[in-house]
Amino acid sequence: MAEPTEPAGVPHGPLRELVRQVFTAAGLTGQDAGAVAEHLVLADLRGVGSHGVSRTAIYVERIGQGLVDPRPRIRVLAETPVSAHLDGGNGPGVVVAGHAMRTAAAKARESGIGAVAVRGSNHCGMLAHYTGEAAAAGLIGFATTSAPASMAPWGGARAYFGTNPLSYAVPVPGGRPDIVFDMATSTVARGKIIMAEKRGERIPAGWALDVDGKPTEDAAAGLAGTMLPLGGAKGSGLALLVDVLSGVLSGAEYGPHIPPLYGNPDRAQNVGHFFLALRPDLFGPAEDFARRMGALAEELAALPTAAGHTRVYLPGEPEAEREAERRARGLPLPAEVRAELAAVARSLGLPEQALACLGADAGTPAGSGEARP
Repeated sequence: MAEPTEPAGVPHGPLRELVRQVFTAAGLTGQDAGAVAEHLVLADLRGVGSHGVSRTAIYVERIGQGLVDPRPRIRVLAETPVSAHLDGGNGPGVVVAGHAMRTAAAKARESGIGAVAVRGSNHCGMLAHYTGEAAAAGLIGFATTSAPASMAPWGGARAYFGTNPLSYAVPVPGGRPDIVFDMATSTVARGKIIMAEKRGERIPAGWALDVDGKPTEDAAAGLAGTMLPLGGAKGSGLALLVDVLSGVLSGAEYGPHIPPLYGNPDRAQNVGHFFLALRPDLFGPAEDFARRMGALAEELAALPTAAGHTRVYLPGEPEAEREAERRARGLPLPAEVRAELAAVARSLGLPEQALACLGADAGTPAGSGEARP
């Protein structure tokens, strides 16, 4: 799908402050509101707009409906030196997931490895943020999260799995960006189809089926139907693993038992996550790992390029380049996202000057707040 022409130049600092104020007004503590704002803006900086500030409206809506606790009590259900089983208290997913990844990292620093399963959470945004923080601390990070049913298993005609993403990150020495990999087990993240619908765009063939099980390029029909697994049986098998780790293992809901995020004013989701952190020196000297990882990265980057490519990128390098550029030039937020964010801020009583960073597009969008599957 061709990239739409978007206005450029929303500065990330003022935008983060605006989003922080929105979530503070919605009832989060100052610290948690700042964490959510940091997470959503980072997603936009890295080019993952489907998990960026475009999610603000639905997060705030579900808090207002009493379906997400803005100040959760996160409980430890069971714990060992290398593991923890947490109940997120139905808190904001970004808050709960951040706590869980920090718990896993702390155990890894102390014992070499840390595994944390989480129930009672909600949509937690971009997994790359959590695994990337582990890598920045010198650890190997791994994360999964389950999602409401939107994707048929390989050979099936009805949605059962969610898009069920997974992410890993590995620290890389020598000034290169850390390796940070984040993928949906569907052909694309569902958020990309939601964004296409929001913008009135068509989607490429192969992303989704309509309600009759036929291929569709209509975003709304794809959202009403089912998404397709990445690589057929391979993506389907990975989606199953994500539901096992995030849902079955943790005691959270999984697959079709998870209520939808959009168009669901009645039921909490009970989303589950799984986080793993590993200290590299568990298997040998830290300096040996760093040296060998540096060599691996350099060898990959030095490979000859295929036709149509200018270089071989490691996972996370394109996003790191995009983040650096957008920190300097500002974020190209679509007008629809700016307007929706402004409407949410106004509904919470924020003053107009707080919206100044959004520019002239901070009007009220037609159909804002419209429910989506």
